[in-house]
Amino acid sequence: MNNTVVQVRNLAHSYGTHKALGGVSFDVGRGEMFGLLGPNGGGKTTLFRILSTSFPPTSGGAAVFGADVRTHANQVRRRIGVVFQSPSLDKKLTVRENLMHHGHLYGLRGSELQTRMNQMMERLAVTERADSIVETLSGGFQRRVELAKGLLHRPELLILDEPSAGLDPGARIDLWLYLQRLRDKDGVTILLTTHLIDEADRCDRVLILNQGLVVASGTPDSLKDEIGGDVIVISAHEPEKLREMIATKFGVRPTLLHGKLRVEKEAGHAFVSQVVEAFSSMIESVTLSKPTLEDVFIARTGHRFWEDQ
Repeated sequence: MNNTVVQVRNLAHSYGTHKALGGVSFDVGRGEMFGLLGPNGGGKTTLFRILSTSFPPTSGGAAVFGADVRTHANQVRRRIGVVFQSPSLDKKLTVRENLMHHGHLYGLRGSELQTRMNQMMERLAVTERADSIVETLSGGFQRRVELAKGLLHRPELLILDEPSAGLDPGARIDLWLYLQRLRDKDGVTILLTTHLIDEADRCDRVLILNQGLVVASGTPDSLKDEIGGDVIVISAHEPEKLREMIATKFGVRPTLLHGKLRVEKEAGHAFVSQVVEAFSSMIESVTLSKPTLEDVFIARTGHRFWEDQ
């Protein structure tokens, strides 16, 4: 059995003169939770739209379960579930009515449709609001209904665009617990886009995008291990001057980023003590932390995750 669910090769897409994707390649394995991480405008949503067959790419190729998204879009659609960032529910209909009409699009009718609707509503804990008009539901409840709709036809691949958008912290936790159950118990492959570092950390593997290009790819832990130590950030009265003094004394040249000095170093606590002892009068504050995926992004791009380009 082929364990590759999604295969993307040199995928590129432009909107007029703006290049949204510049030759992206990656694979997603069966049963994985795979995250597309990047700042707004990084190319995540364009990738999502291409893989969900909303439109074809300008060049390159993408296949889902071996079917080309350009030439066999209908075949792809039968095997995927899609949850958009923007709500796709009819807010004037009830939860039950939304699910029923969605089921009809996949040829579901009668008792089979009713059984699946009841199963999805129970699993996503929306049964008690089955006959409520969608516009009366909270954002968290609406997101659960979106998931129920996307899973109604039992897709093998679930594709989500910013799945926790608009959810409060409690609803976000519930959503991620359910996604993990889908992967672990039902074997559903999950591909999602996110701009949230903590969400990408929950994925089995992550692809980091910036301005339509791949910045890094791998498991969250392996990517963070590449940083090679602790992350030290120093605020100083004269950062440029302190930067040169640290380089001269310790042989380590900090990166200057938004007026703060940044050093990646093993045994960071010992280095912090040495720097503070040597230059205490110049230092305003020091923070020491373990690497995050944002640190990977900074190391690869030279700028912060949210920095406007």
